[in-house]
Amino acid sequence: MALNYTKKTLNHFLKPKNIGEIKNADAYAEIGNMVCGDQLNFSIRVQKGKIKDVKFLSFGCASNIATASIMTEKVKGMSLEEAKNYDWNKIVADLGGLPQQKVHCSIMAVEGLKKVIDNYEDKKDVKKDSKKELKKVMKKKSTKVSTKKSAKKKK
Repeated sequence: MALNYTKKTLNHFLKPKNIGEIKNADAYAEIGNMVCGDQLNFSIRVQKGKIKDVKFLSFGCASNIATASIMTEKVKGMSLEEAKNYDWNKIVADLGGLPQQKVHCSIMAVEGLKKVIDNYEDKKDVKKDSKKELKKVMKKKSTKVSTKKSAKKKK
């Protein structure tokens, strides 16, 4: 059974954009489809709330690679909020269509994007919480130290 892929889909499959992994990325995510066996790994770098760079690795079919390729091209420079709302239908439209049995690849690409953004935001929240906790501990320690100094002066 031959699948009818558009020239744009074949181009993104044969010459994918943003393939690879970002070293020291701000976040990573892995997603897979147990039915077809495809897998995508995403790495992301964020600067000032916008996607500065995004890369992917694929273990999958032509549609898996093409959908991740075009999506990463489109979301670079977007705010995290814009990217979280990126619609898989846009990928299908940008590629000029996909065979019906391959549309799930565009959905998986978007799910992977959302997952890597969630991982980034979770990591960022943990850092914020850690800083708040550290400030509380330091404040308590400085209060104890100043209380001890005051007690020594009174003696």
